[in-house]
Amino acid sequence: MKSEKISELTTNRLSIYLRCLNTLSAAGIKSISSQALAEQFNLNSAQIRKDLGYFGEFGVRGVGYSVEDLRVHITNILGLDRPHRVGIVGAGRLGTALANYKGFSRSNFSVVALFDNDEAKIGRKVGEEKIAIDDVKRMPQLVKEKSIDVMVIAVPARAAQRVLNQIMSAGIKAVLNFAPASLNARLDVKVKTVDLTTSLESLSYYLERPQPGAITNQRNKTQFEQVSELSEQEL
Repeated sequence: MKSEKISELTTNRLSIYLRCLNTLSAAGIKSISSQALAEQFNLNSAQIRKDLGYFGEFGVRGVGYSVEDLRVHITNILGLDRPHRVGIVGAGRLGTALANYKGFSRSNFSVVALFDNDEAKIGRKVGEEKIAIDDVKRMPQLVKEKSIDVMVIAVPARAAQRVLNQIMSAGIKAVLNFAPASLNARLDVKVKTVDLTTSLESLSYYLERPQPGAITNQRNKTQFEQVSELSEQEL
């Protein structure tokens, strides 16, 4: 792997490549060139080669990539070769929907804890896995007991920074934020925000300015795909 810093856009695209390779593998495809991969999934072949080049040489000139080998490499690069245990703060509609979402397991993520500060909710069990809603005050203890390494914020914007502070104090370094708020995190903590309102407002802009023949399914839509899948299957 090259020493330069890898951008978040690159890691987002790696996730997209992995999804495409999973589709090819399920169809029994053994090898594919970057050009064929790009054409089949509306990607950019030069960008594929550049992104993969950060991590080594994976293809064979004139043959292309082994689908299975490249799947394994990207899985390892993204750290998906080991399980990740997820906690969710906020047991409202969004939090409970995320706890019920079955798609996480396909990427080696499992929701193991759900936290809230509403006494009326604490103790209830959610989903097929019967995840008990715990008092958010128990977060530091349960993070250790359940080996949680990723936390999700699913609380109102006004509470999001306070919740992030609690999460950081519990030792978590990776946070997915669904609250429509700009959060301040320590340099060693990665916060990724899914802003549904901003995405919808952007779509509204394009509705007001239709562009006949324009391509609207660009492959930088990872968040949209994930939320759409969640909406179709769980909400």
